[in-house]
Formats: sequence, C-alpha cells, structure tokens
Amino acid sequence: MEFFVKSAAPQTLKTATLVVPVAEGRKLSEAAKALDTASSGAISALLKRGDLDGKLGQSLLLHSLAGLKADRVLLVGTGKEAELSDRQLRKLLTSVYSSLKNLGGTDAVLALDEIQVKNRDVYSKTRLTVETLADATYCFDRFKSKKADASALKKITLLTAKAGVSDAERGKTHAQAIVKGMAFTKDLGNLPPNLCHPSYLAEEAKALGKAYKNLKVEILDEKKLKALGAGAFLAVAQGSEQPPRMIVLNYQGGKKTDQPYALVGKGITFDTGGISIKPSAGMDEMKYDMCGAASVFGTLKAVLELQLPINLVCLLACAENMPSGRATRPGDIVTTMSGQTVEILNTDAEGRLVLCDTLTYAERFKPQAVIDIATLTGACIVALGSNVSGLMGNNDELTQQIVKAGQTADDRAWQLPLFDEYQEQLDSPFADIANIGGPKAGTITAGCFLSRFAKAYNWAHLDIAGTAWISGGKDKGATGRPVPMLTQYLLDRSNA
Repeated sequence: MEFFVKSAAPQTLKTATLVVPVAEGRKLSEAAKALDTASSGAISALLKRGDLDGKLGQSLLLHSLAGLKADRVLLVGTGKEAELSDRQLRKLLTSVYSSLKNLGGTDAVLALDEIQVKNRDVYSKTRLTVETLADATYCFDRFKSKKADASALKKITLLTAKAGVSDAERGKTHAQAIVKGMAFTKDLGNLPPNLCHPSYLAEEAKALGKAYKNLKVEILDEKKLKALGAGAFLAVAQGSEQPPRMIVLNYQGGKKTDQPYALVGKGITFDTGGISIKPSAGMDEMKYDMCGAASVFGTLKAVLELQLPINLVCLLACAENMPSGRATRPGDIVTTMSGQTVEILNTDAEGRLVLCDTLTYAERFKPQAVIDIATLTGACIVALGSNVSGLMGNNDELTQQIVKAGQTADDRAWQLPLFDEYQEQLDSPFADIANIGGPKAGTITAGCFLSRFAKAYNWAHLDIAGTAWISGGKDKGATGRPVPMLTQYLLDRSNA
C-alpha cells in the first residue's frame, strides 16, 4: 500500500473513493459541507432519509454524485465526542479500510483531518492513521496453497491543511518504517519452528547486514559461547538438535564516539519447557517464544529504514528448549558468563537463562541504556492481560522514557516494582541464585533475576508475553508489538 499526503479541496479531487466524516446528529464536517455544496445538497438530502446518523463506526457509500469528480463518497460516522481516543480512531480506521478493500477502486482519498484525537497533533495523528491502515493490510499466507485475494486498493491519500503538510509527511514516513518493522516481526513470529530456528535467524541477520552498509553482523556459535563462559545460555540449548546462536547486530548511524543504545531479545524458537515439560494443549503456540528477538529485528528494520542518527546494538539470544537425554535437569547448577552460579529449579524458566548471559555480554559495548524484550512469564498475562507490556528497570529516568514512548506510540507499558523483598525469593541453598522464585509475583521475580546481571548500566526489562501474540482461534498470530514503542523510544533519543 502506498500512502501520500496532500492539501487540496476535496470536491476537486478525482478518486475512486472519497472518505469524509459526519458527526452524530448528521452534523457535516467542513469537507462534507464542501461536497454537499458541490453536489447541490445531495448529501444532506440523503442524510435526512435516516440512512446514517453519524454514530461512531457507521458508514454510508454514495455513488456518482453530480458535481463531484470522485466516483464514490464514503460517509463515516465519528460519534458525538469532540475528540476521539486512540482506540476509537483505530476502530474507525479499521472499519474504513474494511469498506475500502471490498470496493473496486485502486485508490482512495481520506478527508479525515478534521477529526480531533485526544493529545495528538498532526504528526502523531497521521502516524497513528497510517500505522493502523497499513497494518490492516498484513496477511501471512506463505504456507497456504490458495493465497488470499489481492485487494484492488493500492494507494491512499491523506488530506491535510497546507500548514500541516510537513508534519503529516513526517508522520507518514515514520509510520511506514514502523509498519515494515512490525511486518518483519510478525513474519518471524508466525513462521513454523521447523523452519525458524536459531540458524535461520542468524541467516536473516546476515541478509540485513548485506542490505545495509552501516550494519555489522556477528554470529556467536556454540564454540564462541563456550569460550565466553555462557554456561546458562548453553544449558538451555543442550537438549536440542538445533545449535544456539547469539546474534550481534551493530548499527552505526551516529558519531563513532557516541555510546550506543542496546536492545536484547529473547529468541527461544520453540519452548517445550524442557524436562519441566509444558502441557500439550496450546504448545504449538510456543513458537512465539522468540518474539522478543523478532521485535528487536523489527525495531532495527525501522531504524534502518529511517537511518536514525544514533548507534544501536541488537543482541539476540537464540536457542531451542527441548527435552532429551542431554537436556538440563531440574537441580542442575550452571555458571553464567558473569561468574554467578544458578540453580535451575525449573527448565521452563529458560528465557532468563539465555538473557542473563546476553545481558553480561552487552557490557562490552558500554551502552547508554539496555532494554531487554522477552515473552518471559505467563504471570504477566495474568497480571496485565494482552493490552499492556510489563516494565521493570533499575533507572527511573529510563523506565519513564519507555512509558512515555509507549503512550506516544499507543503501544503501552506498565511499570512493576523491583523491591529488594522480591529478590529474597530467589535465594538458593546450593548456588548464588535460583532461576525461579516460587508462585508469587512471578513476573517481578523474573525481572529481579535479570537485574542481577544488569548492574553495569541503565537497564529496563519488557515482558511482552501478553502483547506479542494473539492466542487461540483463527486470528492467532504475532502482533508486531512492541516495535512501535521501541522505535518511538529511539526516535525520542535521536530527535528525528
């Protein structure tokens, strides 16, 4: 889908479909009034019949109105509120796209700039609009014998006032990069685990390195991980036939002397739970346990598309967690790259084991800040559902920057505490630390575990177990989150 921004009188535009808003009570927007005047009152006459009152989400398609160059006019209801919420705008745009994609026209013009959205200026409203419409076009049918029917709609033009064209263009550009990143993340998350394993992700990283000159890629295999002393990382992978990989992607968009930001992604390409095996029901969805790594890939893709003037290091901790005669057992003790020892009480708490060594490895880059992203705990889904990601960290300024980025991107996070009392739940009589802290506060104790390996820098942890994936039914699949939040965080740092 191509998107364009334009400033023009709607009644002068030749297009297959022109979309204009009508508020509740049949109140015409300025765009609708201009069309009504040009069509000699045809729109107001039709509304008087009662076919559309203007309630949020209502729509009415009109054909071949005299005096207009547009083939069709789609009236959409915006409700009675003076300002819409982000959620209301998304619902409205989703409804508009559903109508447009079933029409025969190849293009559409949206004269929706008069719609006011709470706490959004021209830039952020345009960005949210383009993200919503572009994301709605996503389809994963790679393994379907019969592909989805292609929509005739190929081009959408957004009308805006002349003074807002520059801001709208910037919003459109950022949105398109973010949606490309989200699509990359979704594709990786939706791939089957027999194809998408650690070596496959390594090849994807190499392909990115070839496509972008200012991206360097390094792949750490088992031999290199062993030399580094990554005992926790290797313990997770030792039961699988698929070898582990730590993927290092180094993007240089800023000055050589600038300290980088770092993103660390959990990439468990399939999680059986290991010897602490999961129930079989729903286990097929455990291919999504690499969505932390996938979201880092997607965020990097957005950064590369925009060529942001920052330095960014992406570290992907990729392994497969399988039971076998070689697999790690409950009760095993491993030595991490940091030198701390861990008693593995539950092999299904494996994400924190690959992440802890990767967080230690991140120290060598002397990062300004490190954010790890992981589908880490089912407890986070219980606590926060699928609407917001869990957030913890050791630096208040960093966590608040992420919260703010989430609000701006409409991809929110909610901060949870990391009080010392929770750390005590990880005490082990046999090692420095246990890998689980019991049934209480499971999301927080997982964050406490990671915090012990992130003391050398400002660090935050995002638990995306509930937000990265839609479970069950025909709509299940990767969501592409939190690519918008992470990209916004980096946009804020680069002032782009």
